[in-house]
Formats: sequence, C-alpha cells, structure tokens
Amino acid sequence: MTILVSNTLGTALGDFVATTTGVGFERGALIFAGLIALVAGAHFLTKIPGSVLFWAAYVLTRPLGATLGDILTKPHAEGGLALGRMVSSLVIAAVMVVLIILTSRRSGISEVVTRGKVTK
Repeated sequence: MTILVSNTLGTALGDFVATTTGVGFERGALIFAGLIALVAGAHFLTKIPGSVLFWAAYVLTRPLGATLGDILTKPHAEGGLALGRMVSSLVIAAVMVVLIILTSRRSGISEVVTRGKVTK
C-alpha cells in the first residue's frame, strides 16, 4: 500500500510541479534532483534515521522520474523532446547500462585499493 500510494502521489506531484505551477519539465526535474541531493547530504551530515531518509529519497524518485520522462516524451510545443515512448525507453536503458558499467568498474577499483593491492 505504501509503495502504491507513494508512486501514485509522486507521479502526480511531478506533473503538478512541472505543469500546473508553470515551472516546466527541466526545472521540475532540477527541483526534485536537488531535493534528493539534500536527502543525500542529510545522510552524511545529520543523525536522521536511515529509514526516514530512505523513504524520503524513495518518494522523491517518482516525481523526478515523471518529469524526466515528460522531458523525453512530450511534444516540442509542451517543452519536451518528442522522442516517443520506444525511443525514450531505449535511451533510458542505454544510460542505465552505461551507469551500471561505470559503477561496477569504480567499485572494483575501490576494492583493490582497500585491500592494499595494486593489480590491473
């Protein structure tokens, strides 16, 4: 129930901020990305319980995704890139694959450094 409500309200919040308030999709995405950055900062700089920060970040990812998705799919007249759903899905999948590869390589490097070994 929590996930259903947070996903539904998160998507509605993203659409509300981007369209009803007149902020637009790009600025709406920046607002939610900034809020997630604040949650990340709170993780490192405060003693707020991790479960609270997790749920705050979890809820904020939905409106961020909604605004980013709208940037890709909405027509130019509405401020989007008009890529369509299929192309947008392929773009998102490609970005995810690249990020997974980059982070897996980075974690491999940090493991070698923490063990004190230098290997290639």
